[in-house]
Amino acid sequence: MRTIRSTFTVSAAALAAGLLLAGGAVQAQDKPVQLKLSSWVPAQHPLNPALQAWADDVKKASNGSIGAVLFPSEQLGKAFDHYDMARDGIADFSYVNPGYQPGRFPIMAGASLPFLFANGKGGTAAIDNWYRNYAAREMKDVKFCFAFIHDPGTFHARKKIVAPTDIKGMKIRPATSTIGQMVTSLGGTNVQSSAPEARDMLERGVADAITFPWGSISLFGIDKVVTYHMDTPLYVTPFVWVMNQSKYNAMSAAQKKVIDDHCTTEWAEKVATPWADFEFGGRAKLAGMPGHESYKLTPDQLNAWRQAVAPGEAQWGEGVKKAGGDPRQVMDSLKASLTKYKSGL
Repeated sequence: MRTIRSTFTVSAAALAAGLLLAGGAVQAQDKPVQLKLSSWVPAQHPLNPALQAWADDVKKASNGSIGAVLFPSEQLGKAFDHYDMARDGIADFSYVNPGYQPGRFPIMAGASLPFLFANGKGGTAAIDNWYRNYAAREMKDVKFCFAFIHDPGTFHARKKIVAPTDIKGMKIRPATSTIGQMVTSLGGTNVQSSAPEARDMLERGVADAITFPWGSISLFGIDKVVTYHMDTPLYVTPFVWVMNQSKYNAMSAAQKKVIDDHCTTEWAEKVATPWADFEFGGRAKLAGMPGHESYKLTPDQLNAWRQAVAPGEAQWGEGVKKAGGDPRQVMDSLKASLTKYKSGL
C-alpha cells in the first residue's frame, strides 16, 4: 500500500507540473495583441459601429487577448491608400474600396458592372462567397477577411439624367473604375475623388454628377449640391476587409483561429447589414426632401441603359484576361452566387 501511494503521489505531482507547464506555454503563446483598424468613412457612418462590434466579438472570443482600436475618418491615411496601408502594416485591418485603384484588382472590378445586384444584404453574401475563390491570387499582399457591398447606388446630379445619351459632355465622379469606364464610353468625363472629397468637387463645379448610394448622399452632405436622383439599382461598390499578413502570422494558433472564425460570409453579412439598411432608408428620405426629385425609369428607358452599358462587360473581360483569368468563368460564377443568395437583378 505504501508503494502504491508513493507512486500515485509522484504521478499526480508530475501531472500537475505538466499541466502547469502546458498552461504556461499557452499563456506565452497568447500574448496580448492590439490591432489598429482603419476606416476612411466619417465617424458617424453606420459601417463604423458594425466594425467595432466585429472587433468586440474578436476580443471576447480570444478571452481578451486580441484588442483593437478603430480609427475612422482617414486618421491613419487617405481612402485611396487603405489596401497598401494593410499591406505595409500602417493599419492591421483596413476597409478597402478596390475600385479606387483602377486596373489593380480586375476580377473584383466585375462586381461593380451595372445592373447586377438587387440589394445589399443578400448581395454581400453573394460577393463574399464568390470572391473567396479569387482573393488569394488577386490580393496576395494581405490576408483577405471578407468582402461586402452597400445597397445599390445610382446617379445623383445637378440635372436630370434619363437616357444614356444625357451623359455626353457631363463631368461625373464615378464610384469605381468600372463605372468610370461606363461614363467614358457614354461620352462623359471622369472626375476622380474619394467619397470624403466628393461634395467639394460638386460644390466647386468640378463635377456635375456622382454615382453614390442613397443614404450616404446626406451623410456626406452631397444632398446640398445635387438635386436629381435616378431611382434604379444601377451599381454597387465592392469593398473588402483585409489584414496585414505579418500581424496574422505573428499570432498564436488559437488567436489565428479567432480571426479565421471572424473572416466568414456570415460576418460579412453582419457587418454590412446596418449599412445596407441605412442606404436603403436614404431613398425615401431624399424623395421627401424639398427641392429634390427622385424619378424612376420607364421599361424602355431601362432597356436603353442596359444596351448602352453592355459593351462594358467585354472591356472588363479584357482586363481579366491580361491578369491571366477567364472572364466568362468569373462572371458566370458571380451570377451563380447572386442566384444562390437571391440578390441578382
